[in-house]
Amino acid sequence: MRFAGAHTALATPFRAGAFDEAAFRSIIAGQIAGGISGIIPVGTTGESPTLDHSEHMRVIEVAVEAAAKKCLVIAGTGSNSTAEAIDLTLAAEKAGADAALLVAPYYNKPSPEGLYRHFGAIAEAAKFPLVLYSIPGRCGIEIPVETTARLAKDFKNIAAIKEAGGSVERVNQLRAALPDSFEILSGDDSLTLPFMSVGAVGVISVASNLIPAEVSAMVRHQLAGESAKALAIHRKYYPLFKDLFIEPNPVPVKFALARRGQCTTDVRLPLCEMSAANSKRLTETLEKLGL
Repeated sequence: MRFAGAHTALATPFRAGAFDEAAFRSIIAGQIAGGISGIIPVGTTGESPTLDHSEHMRVIEVAVEAAAKKCLVIAGTGSNSTAEAIDLTLAAEKAGADAALLVAPYYNKPSPEGLYRHFGAIAEAAKFPLVLYSIPGRCGIEIPVETTARLAKDFKNIAAIKEAGGSVERVNQLRAALPDSFEILSGDDSLTLPFMSVGAVGVISVASNLIPAEVSAMVRHQLAGESAKALAIHRKYYPLFKDLFIEPNPVPVKFALARRGQCTTDVRLPLCEMSAANSKRLTETLEKLGL
């Protein structure tokens, strides 16, 4: 299994409005020390919509350098423009990323045939593995099960999907429609174990920015059939899994990282800082968990 395990959707740290490379390298070092299987720079958590192209590529380059082949680097290169997605994907491949994460095109809401052609064009241009990313809450559409199966059949480098639709039933449908070699990853920390119970092989996690060792252990136990051990970790950290989404991601996780001195709370507009009430709630959760 190429993508089995826990992978972290990294926050992109900023300082005085600019990408904070030193903080980013330190965060990645902590991920590797925690035994994470892979890192995802410039995904949703990495605020990719507000990075310009040069910043986007610099974040990927630093991630590749800092990872130093000690974990996978799955670069976020999706776009609602096929040409832009191809450019970013080829640049990430050239920079040394191990794979690319391709979110469904947002706002323009293509048909299933349009989705097939969009992802197919990227797959034809790139040589390394591609991970589809279905998150209808942000994109307005999901990648249909039938379209996913068609892509998996026609393009061998389309190898996995990050499923963030919140439905165990959809994971069942995907697993039934796809070959065993095609991997499914949970896109929601709180649903990792339910998804894995019906065929997912891991998670692309937000919480692992803070607790890489614990999320890695939870996934490792579940893959090994040690469900009681995995469930114990899930139950302990479930309040964190939920509270990291009380405001738009990555605002809460950056707040939590900042409390530990790992980066600032800075996010780029139109995101903004958390409300006082939610800051208090997340602080209480972090303190209860010793974080």
